[in-house]
Amino acid sequence: MSKVKAHELKTKSKAVLLKQLDELKVELSQLRVAKVTSGTAAKLSKINVVKKNIARVLTVINANQRAHVRKFYEGKKYKPLDLRTKKTRAIRRKLTPFESSRETLKQRKKAINFPAIPYAVKA
Repeated sequence: MSKVKAHELKTKSKAVLLKQLDELKVELSQLRVAKVTSGTAAKLSKINVVKKNIARVLTVINANQRAHVRKFYEGKKYKPLDLRTKKTRAIRRKLTPFESSRETLKQRKKAINFPAIPYAVKA
């Protein structure tokens, strides 16, 4: 089997991808048997190609699955941790604009009882 192209895999359905994955795994097991029974050099070099094809298929399956989950949680209040934006720990813990604009009771009382006195400086 030749090298599998990722852009071709993206158009296929999950059932087709799983079937192809099974075929690749069977082929890999056959190649490993050939390796033990001193197979030809061509078969031995094919093992790497098949392993990478399996990785490509699994990557496309996982990417599709994540896309579906992302679509499902779109617009909802809570998302799974792996779908949230990473940013930095400090940014994630920062107060929201709403929280930072709120005034405490003490701040309100101080503003009412001790208003800022406007005065002009003589030039």
